[in-house]
Amino acid sequence: MLRNFYLTRFFFLVNATGVAIMGCGYLWEPLAFIGKMIVFITLGATLIDLILVFSSKQPLTYRRIYMERMYLGDMNAIKVEIINQTLQPLTVGIYEGYPTAMQLRSKVKTKILLPRKKETFEYTFTPKARGLYEFNETVVFVRSPLFLAQRRIRFATTDATHVYPSVLQMKQMELKVFNPQTQSLGIKKVRRLGNTSEFEQIKNYVQGDDIRTINWKATSRKNELMVNQFQDEKSQPIYCVIDKSRPMQMAFNGMNMLDYAINSSLILSNIALRKGDRAGLLTFSDKIGTMIPADKSGGQLGRILEGLYNQRTHFKEGNFELLYQAIRQQIKTRSLLFLFTNFESEFAMRRALPMLQRLNKRHVLIVIFFQNNELELLAQQPVASNKDLIQATIAEKMGSLKWALARELRQYGIQSILTRPEDLSMNTVNKYLELKAKGVI
Repeated sequence: MLRNFYLTRFFFLVNATGVAIMGCGYLWEPLAFIGKMIVFITLGATLIDLILVFSSKQPLTYRRIYMERMYLGDMNAIKVEIINQTLQPLTVGIYEGYPTAMQLRSKVKTKILLPRKKETFEYTFTPKARGLYEFNETVVFVRSPLFLAQRRIRFATTDATHVYPSVLQMKQMELKVFNPQTQSLGIKKVRRLGNTSEFEQIKNYVQGDDIRTINWKATSRKNELMVNQFQDEKSQPIYCVIDKSRPMQMAFNGMNMLDYAINSSLILSNIALRKGDRAGLLTFSDKIGTMIPADKSGGQLGRILEGLYNQRTHFKEGNFELLYQAIRQQIKTRSLLFLFTNFESEFAMRRALPMLQRLNKRHVLIVIFFQNNELELLAQQPVASNKDLIQATIAEKMGSLKWALARELRQYGIQSILTRPEDLSMNTVNKYLELKAKGVI
């Protein structure tokens, strides 16, 4: 019991006041008696207070209400319920066992609990990384109305939650894309041009068939005219290719670019599946990571979600040669590839360029990389000294380098998206809708 017994600040304040009055008794004798009475009454009241706060074996019940699956980059609500099981009012100071990432261990929430009543307080948690988050032990200090002694109660909970890529952002983007009134929300509606088709079979030529579809190799083998028959293409393979290498660990607003790419990949995969396309996933760094073949079956989005949740990096350089070999071996049909990566220098882009060109010949490749928001802010700050001028000049030069890299990729016939991290999902979905409407696959 003594291990959980604490004296309050009010106790020390009252006793300090009594001692001070006793000291003044040297000037006027009656004050010494008054001071002693204050001290003795305080000690007696503290004993009564001690009995009150320890009279019940379990004065409180505690329950934490939370989602077992939270979402990356979103505000997730958590509720804590405290119930007073005694017949006296209690004042409680709650040190909630916040997840370590919140860095709020010293924050206290004070509540007054009436007899047999329940109080609830709520807070939000915005995780900046995927993975398992464990809640810590919750400590509650209980005080009676006398406010002189307090009792410490520990609630050693084993609560934990898994943080997944943001399903909430995915649903919000889905609503924007399939809502007719989306022009003001950043979604671009592109009119579909022409038709796209995919190979179905080789058949004998009949009058009326397009002579441009004659298959000359089959004709020479059969010794009669054979033509390729096509059908309207109903679904195209769409792959999100995520670079997990060291440059993707740069953080913006507490969340690194890899996690921005993971959230956007989930959003894009969902939109593609809703549009009738087949969605797949491929991750890489110095070696190939997760490979989920493009499919549009009912459980595909769940498989992609689990695949994205489990992505980890070893902070090594990306191997684009290995990426090209993996795509060549495992993705046989012409596909739309959204490559989420980051080039911080011209050298890094040129090193990957030969493999990007080869990929672009076999597939439709869109390279997505990031603007550095902090450099833009630094370049726009007022210049007050030579040091500020040098910093602003370097920041502006590095920012313009990104645009130069995007232009150079386009010169080689490779489509690219240079975007702010917060605009990544919107720009990626708009690009997909544009290419879908044009039928480029």
